[in-house]
Amino acid sequence: MLKKIKDYDFTLIFTPIVLAAFGLVMIYSASMVVAVVEGHDSTHYLVRQSIWFSIGLVAFVLCALFPYRYYQKLMKIIIIGVIVLLAGVLIFGTTVNNARSWFVIGPLSLQPAEFAKLALIMYLASVYSKKQNYISQFSKGVLPPLIMTVGILGLIVLQPDIGTAAIIFLIACTVIFSSGIRLKHLMLLMLLGLTIVALALPSMITETRIDRFTGAYQPFQAPDSGGYQLIQSYLAIGVGGLTGEGLGQSVQKLGYLMEGHTDFIMAIIAEELGFLGVVIVISLLALIVLRGLFIARKCKDSFGSLLAIGISSMVGIQAFINLGAISGILPITGVPLPFVSYGGSSLLVLMASMGILNNIAMSVNKEGTRHETEKRNNVATTEREIHRGGKRWVNYNR
Repeated sequence: MLKKIKDYDFTLIFTPIVLAAFGLVMIYSASMVVAVVEGHDSTHYLVRQSIWFSIGLVAFVLCALFPYRYYQKLMKIIIIGVIVLLAGVLIFGTTVNNARSWFVIGPLSLQPAEFAKLALIMYLASVYSKKQNYISQFSKGVLPPLIMTVGILGLIVLQPDIGTAAIIFLIACTVIFSSGIRLKHLMLLMLLGLTIVALALPSMITETRIDRFTGAYQPFQAPDSGGYQLIQSYLAIGVGGLTGEGLGQSVQKLGYLMEGHTDFIMAIIAEELGFLGVVIVISLLALIVLRGLFIARKCKDSFGSLLAIGISSMVGIQAFINLGAISGILPITGVPLPFVSYGGSSLLVLMASMGILNNIAMSVNKEGTRHETEKRNNVATTEREIHRGGKRWVNYNR
């Protein structure tokens, strides 16, 4: 049992848990006033996120124990299940922030698009790992999985949830690129993607999205509308300085900065804990991504390697888009900060993903231990044979 525990990656055990626990503290700090204004107890959002955190810990343990190679056998069930959920939410879902993206189950809300991220990573990793022998053939090795990818993206765009669709698209590109696709095929896919975006762009342009772009790149021209949220984020970040105003001392959370406990939680962290708090959070997120890529590099199984790359890219891309939005580099898309922002579905999927990554790491470590044992045994056998040979040589000369 102890040997099995040692095979897990403790960096990928403690880092996500520390980030999620820190997220609970910051969610409470950022949401207590909002919760009271909405007529709830000050711990309303903390309690909900704590429930999801507990469920996430269970999912983490189960996924860490479940052999990752079995997901290939369950792939049809997983992908059909996600498609049913995405189609179902368009019919029976609840509309939040102009998007029909949620199933409301009692006090909790479930967002199927979050589960689609992990399901698509598994699907692409499974399919492309089986197509390695003819990955250089576009029509046979590259194109078929893209049909499923476009279908899932289409269901998410219909909600509409452009932010999640963009994340899934970038994750899919990362997995496909890592599978060994030829450069000219990659360029062809990029051209195809740009063509689809160009054709769909007229129907996607709305006044709200135009305000988001204007607010991101010219916020002070619309300080009371599209640029308001970003200006408040700038104020929070600027006031924080090096060490911040102190935990719980944010002014922006008092009704000035909306969504402070979700998309803009990093702005509250900057205000209360300063530049040092921001650096620590980003460093922990970077550690998860880099550790995942290290495991992908060490994994000899192509499915496990692509799966680790997909999970790592999911965390990295989502963090980049969130941080880009609060700093004005990217338009505001409603993407939460991994592990830290309020959002149960996101946290559950991320914790399950870390469990899967740990299972891959355990497989890699066991394989490495086995090779080291074989190497030591081979060296010991060789030494014994040399020793015996020397004795025979000495006896013969006598």
